[in-house]
Amino acid sequence: MRLAPAPDQPQGRARLGYADLPRLMALASGDENHQGAAASTLDVLWVLYDRVLRVDPRRPHDPERDRLVLSKGHGPIAYYAVLAAKGFIHPNLLAGFGGWDSPLGRHPDRRLVPGVEISSGSLGHGLPIAIGMALALRTRSAAGPRVVCLLGDGELDEGSVHEAIAFAGRIGLDQLTAVVVDNRSARWGWPGGVASRFEREGWTAATAGGRDHEALGEALADRREGRPRAVVAEVWQA
Repeated sequence: MRLAPAPDQPQGRARLGYADLPRLMALASGDENHQGAAASTLDVLWVLYDRVLRVDPRRPHDPERDRLVLSKGHGPIAYYAVLAAKGFIHPNLLAGFGGWDSPLGRHPDRRLVPGVEISSGSLGHGLPIAIGMALALRTRSAAGPRVVCLLGDGELDEGSVHEAIAFAGRIGLDQLTAVVVDNRSARWGWPGGVASRFEREGWTAATAGGRDHEALGEALADRREGRPRAVVAEVWQA
């Protein structure tokens, strides 16, 4: 298995825009089972990398970087497309997606792809890992890097996520943001909406259109001291 090109090389510094993302995603093939899951995350991922996260493809291991934990790691072609557009990987790698010798697997691998923080794909693991990261960063600096965890609404059915939501709210982990892509795939749904699940555990929460870049940007920018933040990105109407 070969590594993706190092981001300090010229081919790793492509700068493309939002309009290029459909073309980049089209380079990848063979993801029939999770095409919808990938498309549902595209706009959220773009807003995070374009407006919110303090990350630099030339320094993917900078200790002061913000961290994105992709808990919704199945169907990652949108994630790879955004990483390519922002210069973490070469766009040509997308054509080999899922191949035996490609670093771009059907689940992202942090050892192979610059900018990937965790190897994910098994639902329910990302938020507990993000809490561990945020706690470690908080011991180093009260105003340290931000940790953002991207989940699907179906993941909220997992017991590990229930416990993580309660724990983060109890300890006031304000370096943590959870972004839930809501495509109404949760088994039972959430009375009062997904945001209420977080609010009752002490988080601040907002709901925004999952394709509305301005609304997403505003919701992600609104943070409160002493409380973790949840942003629900609704895509079921998009």
